[in-house]
Amino acid sequence: MYDAIVVGARCAGSPTAMLLARSGHRVLLVDRANFPSDTLSTHFMTPDGVKLLGEWGLLDRVLATGCPQLHGTRRTLQGMALPADPSDPLTIAPRRTVLDKILVDAAREAGAEVREGTSAAALIVEDGVVQGIRAHTGDQACEERARVVIGADGRQSFVARQVGAAEYNVVQGTTAGYYAYFADMAHGSYAELYLGGGQAMFVFPTNDGEACLGVEFQAGRFKEFRADIEGNMQAAFATVPTLGERTANARRTSRIMGLSPHESFYRKPFGPGWALVGDAGYYRDPLLGQGINDALRDAGAIAGALHEVFTGGRQWGPAMEAYEQQRNAATGMLYNLTALLCKDLDPTPEVLQMLAAGPPATAPAG
Repeated sequence: MYDAIVVGARCAGSPTAMLLARSGHRVLLVDRANFPSDTLSTHFMTPDGVKLLGEWGLLDRVLATGCPQLHGTRRTLQGMALPADPSDPLTIAPRRTVLDKILVDAAREAGAEVREGTSAAALIVEDGVVQGIRAHTGDQACEERARVVIGADGRQSFVARQVGAAEYNVVQGTTAGYYAYFADMAHGSYAELYLGGGQAMFVFPTNDGEACLGVEFQAGRFKEFRADIEGNMQAAFATVPTLGERTANARRTSRIMGLSPHESFYRKPFGPGWALVGDAGYYRDPLLGQGINDALRDAGAIAGALHEVFTGGRQWGPAMEAYEQQRNAATGMLYNLTALLCKDLDPTPEVLQMLAAGPPATAPAG
């Protein structure tokens, strides 16, 4: 029997498993994917997430892959250009094929048992308490039990659906977007964000000398935009002359990936024998690029809470209530700001003033 089974091995699940295993707990980590593999993500990491990688001893591994070191963000807000500050703390945008593999390997090295290519098919529930999972690797079925099953399996979480995790503070989806990777794209050692006029665009330098470029737009344009995705992306880039000129000379190296209009939400992140972390428990529109940071921070918080439970330092209820409160306190301001921005992607002068110095810092968890 395990102390914890973690379903989902990407940016929330692998660090959760790693930290629990480093604390001496018996952990099983499963994911239907094999690694390295890609996932829908524009993968920008602000300084708080980078700092956690450093604290966990993983930042040097990420940088060793050739991931560019970025300082500051060049912002163009309603046509007002704000240069990047090279003295800003380090940010990075590693490809998920790179980052997720490093995180999975770190969990395995810490002592967690990792099963790739393994899908959770059902939760084992006895007397209203989750006791484990039924899963399969190819044609081979298995049943595993644990003190807690943790869903780290994304915004469409299987675990959350199975337990009926309640949602609250739901914001209806008002945006959609597409992104792709480009070579021969001139850029600096900083990220770029263009916001206003009903759309947002970004440039994130990443591995292999490429850049991730994307466009986010109002949900009402989704059908029209989808009719000519590449043409509409280029038309959006062309609204900023300096960006349009560079993209016209760049070469797309990937398929175009996208996200249809989508709700933002909080979910109750725990119940009898189960817990949620990362996008499974809390999801916000990706406009401000905080998703990976949220996942890493909450992995640290839930691992700390469960360590207290497993070692008898705290009862399940109080420990997990504190975890939920920490998560909500760390994300509430950005959640509301993002909802405000995404309403029309046309920020008011007051909101522009808030954004001029970058997104507000998130509160530390724990």
